[in-house]
Order: sequence, then structure tokens, then C-alpha cells
Amino acid sequence: MKVSIIVPAYNEELILPKSLQSIIGAKEAFQQRAWETELIVVDNNSTDKTPLIAKKFGAKVEFEPINQIGRARNKGAKAATGNWLLFVDADSFPSRGLFSKVATEIERGDCIGGGASMRLCNKKGYGLLAVRIWNSIGYFFNWAAGSFIFCETAAFNAINGFNLNLFIAEEIEFCQKLKAYGKSEKKFVKIIRSPALSTSDRKFRLYSFRENAQMIFRLAFSPMKLLRSRNLCFYWYDGRR
Repeated sequence: MKVSIIVPAYNEELILPKSLQSIIGAKEAFQQRAWETELIVVDNNSTDKTPLIAKKFGAKVEFEPINQIGRARNKGAKAATGNWLLFVDADSFPSRGLFSKVATEIERGDCIGGGASMRLCNKKGYGLLAVRIWNSIGYFFNWAAGSFIFCETAAFNAINGFNLNLFIAEEIEFCQKLKAYGKSEKKFVKIIRSPALSTSDRKFRLYSFRENAQMIFRLAFSPMKLLRSRNLCFYWYDGRR
């Protein structure tokens, strides 16, 4: 068994070291099972020291010139050599316990992929409520948050990875396709509730309440226009760090 851990990264020099340290510690859960692992960081056209930091931590670095989350994940998957793919956002900090739960699901043999509930590093503010709401929705529909997704490589290839027409919410469509494919294979998508993935609260710290409300309003009333426009999805692509 081999697990390829893929980290899409755009100008993440401030937080990437902590993320990679967490991943390196967490992957011991795979290594204790005598599984192979590889760490791939996809430099999504960064202008800072992101690729240099990734190399310092022993990661294989792939370059994706077009700034798009789904495209970066697809680039990492194309370079991967594992039986399973595990996507972790560069501002997230998985634990060994979470990776162990992923390994347990893989060992069951009837899981085709999945994700995990999230918890913010800072447990204060309205961001906490937003994450709780998402966790409930994600668990109910079996939708993985984009910050943490795992799946069989064969299944990823069968459904053609992430949709390049979408700049956000590509993980939701991906999970829908993964569930449909899983039914044909008699396998299911699993959302791990505990331990949750620890992730940065920076979107709630760096963006004002008005900006966050504006994004929610656009998502609610003109979702297709928003999902297909990088400019409208400034929340994810303006590089604010």
C-alpha cells in the first residue's frame, strides 16, 4: 500500500512549515502499518518561498502555473504514484490520529474515499458557528471539505479528478461523482467526525464580517456565476495571508 499526500500551495511561506511538520508527524500512522508514503507539494504559481520551503521538508515539488485549486490538486494527482491520494490544504494541520482513522477506513475495503470534520485553531467568533454548520451539512450529504480529501487513485482517475470549470466548491461536485462511482463498485464515501482536522481561521481573521457576508450572499443568490469566476472568488485567490 502506498499513500500519496498532496498539498496545493499558493504563497504559503508563513504557514506551510507548520502544516508540513504536522503532516510528517501524522504520516507515522501509515508508516507503522509498513505502508509507503510520498509527500507532494504543488506550487500553484507562488511568488514567495513556498517551493523552497517544501523542498526543505523533503517534499517533491510540482509546478502548476494556472492559479486554481482544483487544477493544483489534479497536477499533484498526476505526479502521484500511490494507490490512494490524500489532499491536505496548506493551512491545515492533520494529526496522527486522523491519519490513523483514514488508514482504518482504507483497511475496511469498502470505502472509496472521504474527508473529515473541521475545527478552527481559534475557537472564537462567528467562524466557529460557520464551521459547525458546514460539518453538519458535510456529514449529512457525505461531502468532504476541500481542506482534507482522500480517495482511491483508480477512482480519482475514473471520475477525471476535479472539475476545472469551477474555482470553488469543486470538492462538492467531486464527492458527488465519487459517491456515484462508489455505488457501482459497492463502496462508500466516509466523513470522519473524530478526530477533526485542525485548520487555520485566517479567512475569518483576515476578511471583515462584511466581506464574509458578501461572499455568502453571492453564493446564495448567484452561485454558478460565482463558482466559475476566479475574480469573484477573491476570498480564495487574492493571496491575502
